[in-house]
Amino acid sequence: MSRVIVPLDVASASDALGLVERLGERADFFKVGFQLYTRTGPTIIQELVARGKGVFLDLKLHDIPNTVASTVAVVSDLGVDLLTVHASGGPSMLEAATEARVGDLRLLAVTVLTSLSPDEIGTIWDREIRSVREEVGRLAVMARDAGVDGVVASALETSWIRSHIGADVLIVTPGIRPAGSPRDDQNRVATPADAVRAGADYLVIGRPITGADDPAAALASILAEIEEAEREA
Repeated sequence: MSRVIVPLDVASASDALGLVERLGERADFFKVGFQLYTRTGPTIIQELVARGKGVFLDLKLHDIPNTVASTVAVVSDLGVDLLTVHASGGPSMLEAATEARVGDLRLLAVTVLTSLSPDEIGTIWDREIRSVREEVGRLAVMARDAGVDGVVASALETSWIRSHIGADVLIVTPGIRPAGSPRDDQNRVATPADAVRAGADYLVIGRPITGADDPAAALASILAEIEEAEREA
């Protein structure tokens, strides 16, 4: 699979599959989030799997352990590659999720959303935040200890996670913006090359690709940047 995961943040299955067609064979890994999954249910996953595409189901599960475990068991039957749970759900929830998965499904713990600034994180936790990296690291260690396969974290924290938690942890990095691209609603961003150099395994890149006049050309340019960074590593 490519390192790039393209979010299908559209309103219908026809829009999603149309974007898949426009991107062509070089796009082989797609993220299905709340908007599309709410509209289509598991049908869109079946369509993508039938086309040989990887699927990252980004539902950010956060509930009591039994409910999360039951959902993970259902998702395991859909052919999904990656599924997100919130690290802030706590050790018991994370352990229940890992025990419920079946087959090749890998779980990712969402640490701190890349849209959150330090001030907002402090408001949520009702305490002073000395370092976003410290908060991400604390949640990442908790997820690892619960048996979760990897984490979702910004590129700004990726190198710390890689060096402190290990080479085996899977790191998926959102908030990727090529140089010169607008940040949109993201606060903690990095270029594709910087994310690769930091140790990210997969990069979630949406609007710079899907909002481009020529999405396939935008994807090709990003893949070329990633390949150059890999050669330099």
